[in-house]
Amino acid sequence: MPDDNQEIVAQIIDNILWALKQILKRFTVIDSADDFLDSDEGIEKLDSICMQLINVGEAVKQIDKITQKELLIKYSAIEWKKVMGMRDIITHHYFDIDAETVFTVCEEHVPELIQVMSEIRNDYA
Repeated sequence: MPDDNQEIVAQIIDNILWALKQILKRFTVIDSADDFLDSDEGIEKLDSICMQLINVGEAVKQIDKITQKELLIKYSAIEWKKVMGMRDIITHHYFDIDAETVFTVCEEHVPELIQVMSEIRNDYA
């Protein structure tokens, strides 16, 4: 990967890590999927988390494009198509978002994604 692209990818990874940490911070007050739907504050958390999930999915797409699909494939612990697909679902089917799915993503997948993105950052940036 040319140096310019490596710098761009490093910046994108930093942005992804920031967004993922924002998700976890906002998620700390959520104990169940119902917490997203039971109050205005919960809905605001759901909205803000979804916005960051969109950002993450878009950024992952950018990395895949810049690296000609050669970087992310090396980190098979993450289902990258699902990360990008989550972005598409939220963006194009917002009124169909399932709070349970977002809850599961936040609880089970975001911490793992932080770990893998940090590994990528250390390896390539």
